[in-house]
Amino acid sequence: MNEFRRALVSAVLAMTFLLSHPAASTATEEDGAEIAAPQPARGPVTDLPLPRFVSMKGSEGRARRGPGRTYKIDWLFTQRGIPLEITAEYGHWRRVRDLDGLGGWMHYALLSGVRTAVIVADKVALRVSPSEEAAVRAFALKGVIVRLGKCNPDWCRVSVDQHKGWTEKTGLWGVRADEIRE
Repeated sequence: MNEFRRALVSAVLAMTFLLSHPAASTATEEDGAEIAAPQPARGPVTDLPLPRFVSMKGSEGRARRGPGRTYKIDWLFTQRGIPLEITAEYGHWRRVRDLDGLGGWMHYALLSGVRTAVIVADKVALRVSPSEEAAVRAFALKGVIVRLGKCNPDWCRVSVDQHKGWTEKTGLWGVRADEIRE
């Protein structure tokens, strides 16, 4: 019976996810014919974009196999501020994944809207301005968690401890390539 319940919950979650995608809007081709333009998915609970990035609020968070406290814990996150990507919503639960694709369902109270990112390049320069020619203020190594500030199409302003500067998006995980932040 337990496996039947899991299968039923999985089917309901899949249907909820599929039903939460808004219908595609239309655009017009040169000849006047309408074509469908894909719209970003929206969460059925929050109506916020899916997927989206958040960070972990506390220093410990349990990722479960399903959206509820009765589900087995699959993963334990132990670093405050780690960026996580929300891929689904169900009630007070958010399905999240980390840089390595690990995760599960976490209660929304464990997550924060404060944006962070992880350095994924071996070493990135934090520059005075968003330009390759700008002076370097500091360097950040792979695995360092930084707080996100403004982002333009190619660069993000980040801070870690007392160091601030601009770095290229390609060296970060926790921000979309097309994301602009003011």
